[in-house]
Amino acid sequence: MSGTVKSYAAVDLGASSGRVMVGRAGPDSLELTEAHRFPNRPVRTPEGLRWDVLALYAGVLDGLRAAGPVDSVGIDSWAVDYGLLDADGALLGNPVHYRDARTEGVAEKVWATLPAAELYAATGLQYAPFNTLYQLVAARGTAQFEQARRLLLIPDLLSHWLTGEQGTELTNASTTQLIDPRTRDWSHDVADRLGIDLGLFAPLRRPGDPAGVLRPRVLEETGLEGPVPVTTVGSHDTASAVAAVPAAGERFAYICTGTWSLAGLELTAPVLTEESRAANFTNELGLDGTVRYLRNIMGLWLLQECVRAWGDPDLGELLSAAARVPALRSVVDAGDAAFLAPGRMPERIAEACRASGQPVPRTPAEVTRCILDSLALAHRRAVEDAQRLAGHPVDVVHVVGGGTRNALLCQLTADACGLPVVAGPTEAAALGNVLVQARAHGTVGDLADMRRLLVRTQSLTRYEPRGDTALWRAAEARLADR
Repeated sequence: MSGTVKSYAAVDLGASSGRVMVGRAGPDSLELTEAHRFPNRPVRTPEGLRWDVLALYAGVLDGLRAAGPVDSVGIDSWAVDYGLLDADGALLGNPVHYRDARTEGVAEKVWATLPAAELYAATGLQYAPFNTLYQLVAARGTAQFEQARRLLLIPDLLSHWLTGEQGTELTNASTTQLIDPRTRDWSHDVADRLGIDLGLFAPLRRPGDPAGVLRPRVLEETGLEGPVPVTTVGSHDTASAVAAVPAAGERFAYICTGTWSLAGLELTAPVLTEESRAANFTNELGLDGTVRYLRNIMGLWLLQECVRAWGDPDLGELLSAAARVPALRSVVDAGDAAFLAPGRMPERIAEACRASGQPVPRTPAEVTRCILDSLALAHRRAVEDAQRLAGHPVDVVHVVGGGTRNALLCQLTADACGLPVVAGPTEAAALGNVLVQARAHGTVGDLADMRRLLVRTQSLTRYEPRGDTALWRAAEARLADR
């Protein structure tokens, strides 16, 4: 391990914004600065909801230009979505957004050929209507899909444009529902039974593998001096975020917070039981042979959509007002697919409370408190269920990502779980991205060493549980009775 401090550009793309961060990492130092941030605005076309991937790529180039000299570049993003290339390597239209309606009813068609229990036993992936597998079945028969000769997941597509090289990064591939988490390779049986051509995918890459060097034209556009290598990282942003959980030992749960809440455990083997499937837990792959055993929860998307509907009020004032609203007055199921689509979120939350016979939240503060109580309750259920299903007890919950800025949510999560919450780092995905690059280039050590470095260098806040968890158990029972 070299004592040299090096600079790494982390391209970190979220569902609402992208950023290029520069991490300076050495054996005893880790600093992260923002070079460029840009919006990620999906576009609703006559054909449906699409990602503006060209704008994202332009943002990446602008970010690399602002980053200045770097020793490597890594890319992570949200999961499941992809771009299709034709025989000449040209992109066939803008990638479809996972919130697009095209997968409605597709899962039932898939299960008619491959029952849900068998699919879970083979891939360990929770049911979500937007899983890549269902997207591929929905796309079958379209002119665009018939012309496709290559499928690249979003980070791999951008990496391809930067380097000319093609690959499929494993942690992100594990969200396609086409990977066997035991072998950490493609599930040929699943693909064959559903008529999916795995030849569409580029060869698998693992975090730390080289992914090419920046093309001469990219160097020219960004002002960087080559060669600049692109390094494969945990390209699913949750994989990078979990790599940046500042945990000591194995007895921890994590919640990666942002548009989604991903709550679960880091394990050494998947949990493929029928009970696990019924609880809708997923087994996604992480660094160094680990499994991210977690449940997807709707997350701060609920609040983001409400804030948008209210005309973007001051968030600090809104949270202060929400803290004064009585606790657990009304709660909704934060994992309910009814909240997946954009639009009318305050009304939909009010309708859900009305339908379940609870007091209807009417003011922005009341709706916000309902959302945060509901998220904390969902975090509690996920952490408790994961421990039980995996036989893996925990002593602490680590909250990483954008939700660490929401002190009320962090405290409510500690209260609901009855466990201390350690919040931070906020830019966990970017830090995990940087650390995998740094490890590949010899400036930091293994995963445990990466986490020790995070503890030494990052600002963390600890929340101790308050009150009686019986109140949360009662709210949980109330929700379960509906």
